[in-house]
Amino acid sequence: MLDLLSDILNKLSMRGTLYFRTSFTKPWGVAVPSYENVARFHFAHRGACLVRVNGVAEPIALNQGDLVIIPHGASHDLYCGHDPEHTVMPLDTVLERSGFDGSGVLVYGGEEPQSETQLICGHFAFDPKSRHILMERLPPYIHLTNYGETAGRFMEATLRVIGEEAGGHKMGGDLIALKMSEAIWAQAVRSYLESDAAQDSALGGFSDKHLSKALDAFHKAPADSWTVETLAHAAGMSRTGFAVQFREQMQMPPMEYVTGWRMEIAKNVLKQGDASLTDAAESAGYASDSAFTRAFKKEIGVTPAEFRRTERADHSHA
Repeated sequence: MLDLLSDILNKLSMRGTLYFRTSFTKPWGVAVPSYENVARFHFAHRGACLVRVNGVAEPIALNQGDLVIIPHGASHDLYCGHDPEHTVMPLDTVLERSGFDGSGVLVYGGEEPQSETQLICGHFAFDPKSRHILMERLPPYIHLTNYGETAGRFMEATLRVIGEEAGGHKMGGDLIALKMSEAIWAQAVRSYLESDAAQDSALGGFSDKHLSKALDAFHKAPADSWTVETLAHAAGMSRTGFAVQFREQMQMPPMEYVTGWRMEIAKNVLKQGDASLTDAAESAGYASDSAFTRAFKKEIGVTPAEFRRTERADHSHA
């Protein structure tokens, strides 16, 4: 069975994409547009640059070995050198001027080759109909300094392999780099949840030693007959203490979290062509189709049948 974080990321149907590896020389700048249901990432394989995220007051200094993730797909500028107001160009313009065709390395910039910045850039796309507070409540950016070292030898080796494989000429190199990048996303989210910043956010329950036990137990058996009492027992706490602490650290009652995740599971079942309404109800812990339908409509805003029709219509036009 999957652990708590793995289960959440797996159900969100994450798909990774590496969209370029760069060789930028000063002065250079790229304006990356916003995009919905996407988390962007940039890893400084060599050299350094600044990252200015829309809505964030100060630019982020991305040094060699650093990783920055922009969880909500906000527009942002990557740049290095003087006069960024004139050197930062839209991504489409940079791609056109560089002649980049989507393969190999994106080479762009000024006449200072000794200042080369190599970035590995990519994104993770999520099903637009999937929802979870983990994604919704991540901060505007996650900056992990000296990531290759702090994440351990495995991640250091992974980043090195990605740097060698991405955009290279060996067979299967792009696929290898892509799958390894998905491991980086999971590692980065885990690092954030374990950080002091997460303790003060609305995601503190994921790293709380008691609440995380209850969350993990629920995610391993979401269809069981969960109550505040059984969740508190899994956490090793009293019912009242658990309910109060859960609301404080997760900014919602425990059963609201339970219902929300059960509906995500049911939506995944409803997307399967051969699954019945009863299959979806049972996956979400409901013995009655009618009770499930009422809960689903209250949570999602449409009935299970309407949700399924919309899904099929979307796929037929895709």
